[in-house]
Amino acid sequence: MPLLAAAALALWAPVAQAVEVKAGVLRVDYPALLPISRYDLRAEDLDFAGAQLADEDNATTGAFMGHSYETVTAAAAPEEALAALEEMLASGIRYIVVDARGEEMLALAGRAAEAGALVVNAAAPEVTLRGADCRANLLHVAPSDAMAADAVAQFAIWKKWPRWVLVSGSNPEDRALAEAYRRAARKFGAKIVEEREFEDTGGTRRTDSGHVLVQRQLPTFLQRLPEHDVVIAADASDYFAAYLPYHLWTPRPVMGSAGLRPVTMHGAHEAWGATQFQTRFEKLARRQVMPGDYNTWLALRVLGEAVTRTGSNDPATLEEYILSDAFELAAFKGQKVTFRNWNGQLRQPILLYDDRITVSVSPQEGFLHQVSPLDTLGLDRPESDCTAFE
Repeated sequence: MPLLAAAALALWAPVAQAVEVKAGVLRVDYPALLPISRYDLRAEDLDFAGAQLADEDNATTGAFMGHSYETVTAAAAPEEALAALEEMLASGIRYIVVDARGEEMLALAGRAAEAGALVVNAAAPEVTLRGADCRANLLHVAPSDAMAADAVAQFAIWKKWPRWVLVSGSNPEDRALAEAYRRAARKFGAKIVEEREFEDTGGTRRTDSGHVLVQRQLPTFLQRLPEHDVVIAADASDYFAAYLPYHLWTPRPVMGSAGLRPVTMHGAHEAWGATQFQTRFEKLARRQVMPGDYNTWLALRVLGEAVTRTGSNDPATLEEYILSDAFELAAFKGQKVTFRNWNGQLRQPILLYDDRITVSVSPQEGFLHQVSPLDTLGLDRPESDCTAFE
């Protein structure tokens, strides 16, 4: 075995060249109410801990190739995000992972394009970013609302729960998520037997009387529903969904924004070698991984894999390889992940999580596709009106 390893290194030696790889992680911090649960308080190093682990992983391979990795991190308010980006661009960074909402994501990607930089979306779920508002320099490791909704819908159909009650919040992001579930219902043959919108009246979610009010409001709000199999919650703003599972008038499973939730990663996931990922992250960050950490780690591992295979740090060269059929990356989800070359979205399995274990993983068995079962999640090529990658 040592002889084989030495031979492999000898083969690499003539073509390996020193490459300095400098990346950025920009997190946009928005004003927000406290989450319903203290378990969901955002870690101060959210995203940044994932970046640190990715640098360590990239450096392991890079050491053999003469490649060095450095990642600069920054957190900024929305009105300061462009200035933070400018600082990264001025320092020569041309690969930037961004945790932001859709509006800021587009503004940042537009400015990055002017500088020839590649942006990777690690958070924004808006479907339009993968459609009419797509950008040629904007890739997505974060799943879209459509991917998350399709992951839930497939499991509901697999369980033979086709009759849904859709309960959504009243904020714009809640309504966008609700529309993703309507689309998923049509796509997979579910029937939404009734929809109800729970109005966000503002105020704190964690007062002494908060759970008492919800305990009175929700059961009454959900009376007199037609016969149904499951309640689908569309609460992107974290206002009410966490209270649903035990406050329904008629007891039913809850899925979506509460109950069984679609996530990219969680701290209890152990399958497909994920235990070693979890233990390394926990040793580094002294906490459990959150989806933002994983998304950022994955975005920077995409960079590391592309640099390893191309021997380049040029954004155009990297993007060409990332979107090619040659690119694939292990992601602790049972299969290699790849990118859709028509809109820059990463294909990946979605974990269905009940706050304790991975209950299931979508795409579900039996949902077939002519290219990849992963393309049953989210916008398929004929459904996307993105033209930026043509």
